[in-house]
Amino acid sequence: MDKELIVQGTPTRVEIALVEDQKLVELHQQKTKTNFSVGDIFLGKIKKIMPSLNAVFVDIGHRKDAFLHYTDMGPKLRTIMKYTEDSIQGKQQTALLDNFEFEPEIIKTGKVDQVLKKNENILIQILKEPISTKGPRLSCEITIPGRFIVLTPFTNTIAVSKKVSSQEERKRLQVLVESIRPKNFGIIVRTAAEGKKVADLHEELKDLMDKWSQIHKQLYKRQQPAKLLSELDKTSSILRDMLNDDFTNIIVNDKDIYDNIQDYLENIAPAKKDIISLYKGKKPVFDTYGVNRQIKSSFGKTATLPSGAYLVIESTEAMHVIDVNSGPKMQRKDQESTAVAVNLEAAEEIARQLRLRDIGGLIVIDFIDMRNQDNKAELMKQMKDLMKRDSAQHTILPLSKFGLMQITRQRVRPEVKIDTAEVCYTCNGTGKVNPTVLITDDIIRDLEYIQQSRPKTSLRLEVHPYVNAFLKQGFPNFQQKWWLKNQRWIRITSNGDFSLHEYKFYDKNNDEIRLY
Repeated sequence: MDKELIVQGTPTRVEIALVEDQKLVELHQQKTKTNFSVGDIFLGKIKKIMPSLNAVFVDIGHRKDAFLHYTDMGPKLRTIMKYTEDSIQGKQQTALLDNFEFEPEIIKTGKVDQVLKKNENILIQILKEPISTKGPRLSCEITIPGRFIVLTPFTNTIAVSKKVSSQEERKRLQVLVESIRPKNFGIIVRTAAEGKKVADLHEELKDLMDKWSQIHKQLYKRQQPAKLLSELDKTSSILRDMLNDDFTNIIVNDKDIYDNIQDYLENIAPAKKDIISLYKGKKPVFDTYGVNRQIKSSFGKTATLPSGAYLVIESTEAMHVIDVNSGPKMQRKDQESTAVAVNLEAAEEIARQLRLRDIGGLIVIDFIDMRNQDNKAELMKQMKDLMKRDSAQHTILPLSKFGLMQITRQRVRPEVKIDTAEVCYTCNGTGKVNPTVLITDDIIRDLEYIQQSRPKTSLRLEVHPYVNAFLKQGFPNFQQKWWLKNQRWIRITSNGDFSLHEYKFYDKNNDEIRLY
């Protein structure tokens, strides 16, 4: 599989397109001046305690208070609170936790008002970005991610990614990590660490510990709310999480972003530096590489498949609903084989659409009914295989008795919504046009205006073929009447792409004469 990352920078935002085998599969947008991204670590202040929700609202500087539920506080909450307060007061003089005394863990079934108080300082990490009218969602279980490992303070757990299937490799990585792990720091080993030496892991662990030290230093006498550690920019975080041998190109149109990516690749994968290139074309980079075209065809209510089948995608407050339709072009010997062919093709597009639109929450898919249980099992297997490429956490349930498949997908950031519909150039979005019989009156009125403003300009009138035929019929026709009146010949040409009410005037240089 070939992967390309195409980055389009503008003064206000950065747009990132991930293309796999020439297909757009992910589209990310990041404002250049955002202050609340997933992974950012803050020192916040508890504003409200809500026993009815078993949650608290935390002030981290956003216009909406952030939400922290009891289940996201983690068992080590009391320990984190103690560490935070001691660091602010200067009692905790080192970032290391070797001699730090842990507090008793909180119970899973506890109540928020038993462990937290109003106006307390709290160390938190953004779990979900602000969505709609909701503020950020928070977690007290701090994680500092790297390319190969993730550092988790206040635990002693070592975990290896489930995607590392070899038992020998899993055991090897556990032994390596245990040998370099600082006391009271847990480590999650990522898939990218497979086959790496202890020196590579130790180097990255040192970088992650440096970030934790920065957090500790900033806590001293710090006033809340305050950002202590920022997540990488979107481009770098995608490279950190997804960069592998499948990446063939990284194309960037902005020199500053290009330099930042080069520096980042120099640190994490020096051998990959040659795949990045700076785009210098005149057209927008998304147009040159066909990204905008794919955006136009992929977003909207319907998504058409190569076979002629299509998906209808609807979103509600409660869930997202996807309906699979065969379309008129799908012709097979029997209904079952048609249903299987359409469903398997639709499954691939659905997996792509979920990633592309970043759809989260509950998703219900209405596949075409199939009777054969083997066919249902095949569809389920294909859907799971296709969704393996999705980095978001998800759960897929088998087809129900009604032929519905239910999927839950992690919602981390707002869904990507792009309006691909364009305003009708005939009615300007009103849904109404002037009476057809009055089109000649409009043309004559505009000609009178041009005659007064540009009396010596040669004119060409471009209209719909039907209007062209109408203007030239009879004797004397429209052209001849205008010649007799103003001694000025108007050349009339037709354009099949025009609507019936559309017309344009051009001068002798074929430049359009704009009247508005």
